[in-house]
Parts: sequence; structure tokens; C-alpha cells
Amino acid sequence: MPAAAPAAMCAQAPIAITVEDAGGRPVAGATVSDGAGKTLGSTDASGAFSVRCAAPCRVQVAAPGFSAQSVALIGATTIRLRPAGNQEQITVTAYGAPLGELESPATTRVLEAPALRTTAAPTLDDQMRQLPGVELFRRSPSLVANPTSQGISLRGLGSTSASRTLVMEDDVPLNDPLGGWIHWEEQPELAIHSIELVRGGAGSLYGSSAIGGVINEVSARPATDDVEVNASYGGEETYDESLLAQAKRGPWGALLAGGMMGTDGYIQEAPFEQGPIDQPSNVHSQNALLAGEHATGALRLFARVSAFEESRHNGTPYQFNATRLARYVAGGDWKTARDAALNLRVYGADERYRQTFSSISNTPGADDPACTYRCSEIPTRYSFIPDNELGAALHWSQPLGAGLLLVAGADAHDARVWDLEQTFGSTAALTNLHDHQRDSGAYVEGMWVRGAWTLTASARMDWFQNYDGRETEWNGAGWTPTAAQPPQQGERLFDPRAGLARKIGEHWALSASGFRAFRAPTPNELYRSTQVGDELTLPNNKLLSERATGWEAGLALERAWGTVRASYFLTEVNRPITALTTNPTSSPILLVRENLGQIESRGVSLDFGSAPRRWLAVDGGYQYAHAVVSRGAQDYGKWIPEVARNLATLNLRAIKPRLGTLALESRMSGRMYDDDANTYLLHSYFRLDAYGSHAFGSRWEVFAAGENLFDRAIEVSKTPTTTLGQPRVARAGFRLRVGAVNR
Repeated sequence: MPAAAPAAMCAQAPIAITVEDAGGRPVAGATVSDGAGKTLGSTDASGAFSVRCAAPCRVQVAAPGFSAQSVALIGATTIRLRPAGNQEQITVTAYGAPLGELESPATTRVLEAPALRTTAAPTLDDQMRQLPGVELFRRSPSLVANPTSQGISLRGLGSTSASRTLVMEDDVPLNDPLGGWIHWEEQPELAIHSIELVRGGAGSLYGSSAIGGVINEVSARPATDDVEVNASYGGEETYDESLLAQAKRGPWGALLAGGMMGTDGYIQEAPFEQGPIDQPSNVHSQNALLAGEHATGALRLFARVSAFEESRHNGTPYQFNATRLARYVAGGDWKTARDAALNLRVYGADERYRQTFSSISNTPGADDPACTYRCSEIPTRYSFIPDNELGAALHWSQPLGAGLLLVAGADAHDARVWDLEQTFGSTAALTNLHDHQRDSGAYVEGMWVRGAWTLTASARMDWFQNYDGRETEWNGAGWTPTAAQPPQQGERLFDPRAGLARKIGEHWALSASGFRAFRAPTPNELYRSTQVGDELTLPNNKLLSERATGWEAGLALERAWGTVRASYFLTEVNRPITALTTNPTSSPILLVRENLGQIESRGVSLDFGSAPRRWLAVDGGYQYAHAVVSRGAQDYGKWIPEVARNLATLNLRAIKPRLGTLALESRMSGRMYDDDANTYLLHSYFRLDAYGSHAFGSRWEVFAAGENLFDRAIEVSKTPTTTLGQPRVARAGFRLRVGAVNR
């Protein structure tokens, strides 16, 4: 696995290592040897050991039941051992237990820290786009995108503001409780150890929203005493500053991380469609995280709190939004002597969201009588939305004899949303809406491994409730209920999943899996109007949950030079929640959320990763998705909006300690449509990014990055105004490491 590459040190110094299993639990008694095979010692009960050597130095780590690993140490390192006989990529998210590339019936990918740290883009959503088939609801990066367009799309299923993909951080959901979108700048970048991506429905384990797949952010854990500082600055006044400090004292560990990220942005409207009111879209955000843990032997207890704040300008004088979000998580991981494991998470969040809306007119104003397009703007609505959420998850795994594993768990997620809205103009009113949603579920999974066969089967029952809704209006003297009150509804949903994998020899495997999953409507879709550009989407309080059925079959190859996995997939979503155009000629253009009959996405995906040289890594892939409306009286046969039939990525990373790091990332997207009627065509594009760095000693590193090097005009949306993606932007910065750090 490639590592960041500072220049060689001349003097010996102690380097701390922590040895874990694939689930992040410490491995005690692991033997550490030097490059010549001489035993240096073994890890303690917390999986820790200190090696004294001149970096970079190579050690080998071995433990009973695990495959030995040879690692080049540059600084403090966490080493995750894989089960014996398994040399493939390991993920835990797909099945709640570690499975390798050839054993897993699901298509999984992992972005390790080196891949995250050596990308040109500073935001997590653009870093995720290294993987084929990963796309936001719209093509614009989160640095300039309205939050309501930051839903993520996998498997060609598209999205509206809500994602059909679940995003988590160590089993805690991160999708916004109001609208399902993702706050991509919420997590401090240095606090993310890796990203696990599972494509395909995983509702049998995680409940609502895991239709297209699951993205799990694996958090960094304190391993030693050190500090890292990153800072960069570039075009469009873009800045990215981050800090991580950690300390380790015996079983106790603490971690502090935070950062600031922002840009003055650019005008998204195409030059030939800009008007006097158009201004740059931008964001300025801050985040912070404090975590502590106590790990002794088989038991680990932890707690963390985080805060996030951002302010966005959405391209006109009156359109802006702001978010304040605080999260808190506590839990524990316990492993018995017989390899049973218990994981507990208790979490909550408190959010304050503000947004303004306006109407854009082509009528010239007194200050610009010659104006003919996008001349003036009138504020129409101000929205203030506080919300909070509480949740808990319990996960238990128990081996039952040789080759048989039982996994069971239960979870509950409770969200309350208040929407205080002031409308202006002839329909001026002050209203207050309250909504309460709860999703409770329980699941069980069995996994049987015998010889070359792996069989998995799981099932989950969910109880989703949307209740306690009420809407009141201010009449000058007090709050009175409105004539139409929000309906109360509840659903019971059963989601099974089954998978089968068969290894053929040492290097090949066949796999197949099938699933059912669901996504509940968000309060934003049920009760709240949203606007992006000149498109106003109205809510629908009669929406029902989406129900998905899908399957995939694949072929995987794993050799010493790398891995290849090809899959055919099919997913059908019944009652998909879609924004349907009702009045294309009005200003703003009116849409309304409806449950369509059915959408279908079928196609093929190809993923590969290779290391033809010790210093060179190449990875990427391709996805073809035939995604259309397959049933219903309206839009039958139309493409799903914002889904390209062809997506491809190709990434190259060259790392040599004496020279530095060079990374090239390319992404291609075919054409797509921006609306349900397939009226507004967005053309295909190609984008190339580059990143380069050089280390001066073990502490200092400088880097430079360029995005959209060919300065392509990438069409993002047509609402109906054409908006464009980020032009060519360059940044330069440095990293400072105080203490032995290897990230």
C-alpha cells in the first residue's frame, strides 16, 4: 500500500505502530520483525509497539490467524492485518464482518489515506469522484453548490436533494435529517482515516436510504503524540486549512482536529446568459472535532463531539443559506475470547439551517433600462429550520463453529424538524411547521464460509413513522392551526438480501447477490418548497417511501499486480420520488414532488487497481447505466435526470521518497438530461486534475494542485439558465508534521 513519502531521515528515532484487525480492534501479541527477519518484540494489549529505526525502515508484522504484512515506516503508523489466506482488499461495511475482494458478493471499494491526501480537489465529494459511478445530484462541486443539490448518486439511480445513498461515519448516519443531503465540509479532513464504498442496496443492514449503496467514513484514532498542520491557498481566493493533534498515554488516547475551507467562488451562469444580478457562488466553512478513547485488551470505550458551520452565497444578492451543526457520539467495542464482538453507538445532533428565496425578473430596472435578461430580483421567502436527531445502534457478531458467523443488531433513529417561514409580497404570511420522523429496525445475518464458497443471507424489519405533524400560522395575535394539517403515516418494511461467492482457484471468483431496500421521504420533500436557480419545487405531504429491488452478478480477479472486478447490475425503484415539471413557462419554473410508477437502472461496472511498480499505482473504472422511467403514465421511457449513461475514471500515482509524489486524476462523463421531460441536455465532458508534492526532511512538505487543467466549460444544470462547473483553479500549500506522523 503506498504511503506518503517524506525524504529519508538520517538518525534513528522511535516510531510508534498500532496493529489492528480489519474491524479496527487492537491485535495483542503481534510479532514485529525487522527487514532481516530479526524479532524486535510484540504488541501490547492495546496493539501498540515502538520501533527504533532510521526512517524509512521496513518491518514485518505477523499474528496468529492473520496474514503477515511488510510495511515501510516513515512515521507513526496504524497497521490493519487481514485474515489469514486473504490478501485482497478488506471491507467491513458491506456485511458487518471483514470480507476480502474474492469473498464478497457485493462490489466494494476503499479509498485509503494516501489516495485522499494526494488529490487535487480539497473537498470530500470531489475526492470520492475518483471512483467510477460516483456522482452528485448535479455536477458542481460542494464548494459552490446549493446544499439542496448535494445528494449523491450511485448505480445510476440519480437523486433529488435527497440521496438514495446512505453516508455514515463509524455506523452513525450523516445524511441531513431535513433533506437527506450531505454536508461534505462537515468532517475535518485529517480526521478521516479511509472511505469504504459499497455499491448496491444494503437496506437489510442499515435501513432507509441505502438503495444505491453505502459510504462509510472510517475515523482516525489516536495512536501516538504528534501534530499535523495543512494549509493551502489558490485561485478564486480558495483556502483550505486543517489541523490534527493526537496524544496517547497507555490505554488513553485523545484526538483534536479542525479546519477552515472556503472560496470566493465564481459566477455559475454561462457568460452568454449572465445578467446584472448574477454574483459569484461561494462558501466559507469551519469544522472541529474532539475525540477521546480508552482501550484495554478486548474493550474500547470512546466519545467524540464535533461542530460545523458554513455560510453560502448562491449567486444572487438575495439567495444565501447558512448551517450550524453539532454532533455527539459515544460508544464501545468489545470482543470476547471466543471472537464474539459487541458494538454500541449512541448519537445525536442539533442543527440550525437558514435559507432565502427570490424571484428573478427580466424586466429592466431604473438603474439599467437597457437590461433584457436576469435584470432584477425580488425576495419571496425566508426560512429558519431548527432540527435535532437522536439515535442508537447495537451490533453483535458470534462465530458458530467453523466457517459460520451470525450477525444481529437493532437501531433507532429519531428526527424532529421545525420550519419557520416568512413569505413576502401579496401572499405574505408567517407559518411554523413541526414534523417528527422515527425509523426503528432490527436485522439478522448469517454468513457461511466453506472452502471456496461464501454464502450470506440477511433480513431486516423497519418501522417507519411520520407523525406528530402540525402547521400553525401567525394571525397577529397568536398562532392558529392552518386548515390543512400534515397527515400522519406509518409503514412496516421488510428488506431481505442474499449473496453467493465462489472462488475459482487462487485468483478468480464469481459472485451474485440480490436485495430489497427502501428510502423514506424526508421532511423537506413532504412539506417544504425548495429553489435552485429559477426552478421552484413544491412539496407533497402524501409521498410514500421508495421501494427498490435489485441484483448483481460479477467476476473478480486478484493477482500480485492488482485486482479487477466486473459486474452486471439491475435495480428497479417503485414509487420513486421525483420532481415533475408542471409549468415550464412560469417564472420561476414550477415542479412538484410525486411518486412515479417505476424507474430502472441496469448496466455494467468495471473496477481495477494495479501497482505495476513499487512506486507506481494505477486505478479507475467504467460504468454504463441505462437508467430510465420504466413504468407510469408520465415520462415513460425518459432518462432519469442527472444520470449519464457513461462514466469513467483513470487515476495514476507515482511516489518516490527522494523525488516526491505525482498524481493525475481524470474523469469522463457522457451526456445527461437535467429535467424529467428530457428537454434540457447537458453535454459530455472530460476533466483532468493534477497533484504534486515534495518533502524536505521528515517534517515539511510542499504541494501544488490544479483542477480542470484544460479549463473545460462543464455544463452543470439548465434551470433553464445554463450554469457551468468550476473553471481551471490552482492551489499551493504546505504540510508541517511535529512528531512522527504518517498519514
